[in-house]
Amino acid sequence: MKTVYASEDEIVSLGTRFAARTLPRAEWTHAGHMAAALWVMRYRPDLDAAADMPAMIRAHNEAVGTVNDDHGGYHETITLASIRALKGVLDANPPDMPIHQIVNAVMGSSLADPNWLLEYWSRERLMSVEARREWRDPDLKPLPF
Repeated sequence: MKTVYASEDEIVSLGTRFAARTLPRAEWTHAGHMAAALWVMRYRPDLDAAADMPAMIRAHNEAVGTVNDDHGGYHETITLASIRALKGVLDANPPDMPIHQIVNAVMGSSLADPNWLLEYWSRERLMSVEARREWRDPDLKPLPF
């Protein structure tokens, strides 16, 4: 397994900067998205990841100059499916397992591939404007979580 983050502090720092909209664009990678979502789930009990992350991601994107429109930026279906998958991972691990170890395990799994959702959605459906704007159920097979 490739180590992406060396410590719990790295995830806390990333998550805190994400929430404050100060995380540099260079750190807002696929791994950064996964780490931020897991940080919200573990460290922000005042937030509901599925309900609150969409607005947080849109706001962060705007803060770093990423346009949220029909062609880029925030994507509802990808975000909500990823949150569901990550919640399953978090729930499957001991509550005291260091968060960086969970993130690193995720980044060593099939979820590390940004195309992992194409097992459940056709590219056409997943990349549609409709799926970007609002949740669309998978058209190939149901999600296992």
